[in-house]
Amino acid sequence: MKNVTDSFVSLGHWPSAGSFGVNTDILATNPINLSVVLGVLIYFGKGVLTDLLDNRKQRILSTIRNSEELRRSAIEQLEKARDRLRKVETEADEYRVNGYSEIEREKANLINATSDSLEGLENYKNERLRFEQQRAINQVRQRVFQQALEGALGTLNTCLNSELHFRTIRANIGILGTMGDYGRNN
Repeated sequence: MKNVTDSFVSLGHWPSAGSFGVNTDILATNPINLSVVLGVLIYFGKGVLTDLLDNRKQRILSTIRNSEELRRSAIEQLEKARDRLRKVETEADEYRVNGYSEIEREKANLINATSDSLEGLENYKNERLRFEQQRAINQVRQRVFQQALEGALGTLNTCLNSELHFRTIRANIGILGTMGDYGRNN
């Protein structure tokens, strides 16, 4: 770039050859140069600029169409979500109502089961009481019988002397002997 500028500057020092020359006054030549450059740019760059603007316009329109499609899709998804929410709320209300009914049934079943269990425990308690009463009565009977037997043995031991004791033994032996003869004859 410096070489090109230098060549233009060096042209300005050459003597003019007729009507052709380079004006080195920068303030006078700038508007002319700028108009020439702008004219060339407009003439040749018009198509490029138009193509760039058309491409940009197409991208903007495409973006707008995509945005509209996304918006429609989002609205559809929102409506579907609202429908699902309504459905879920309805199902939740049904579950809530059914749940309360189920809770009431379970409560009634639990009360009935508890009542049956308490009744069974009451019956078991009564049977256990009867069993313990019978056992206590049997123990008392055994104790009374044992005391009566001990009393009878004590009375017999005090009343019996050896002679009476021998007579009782002989009488029992005699009874046993007759029983033995009776068993052999049959």
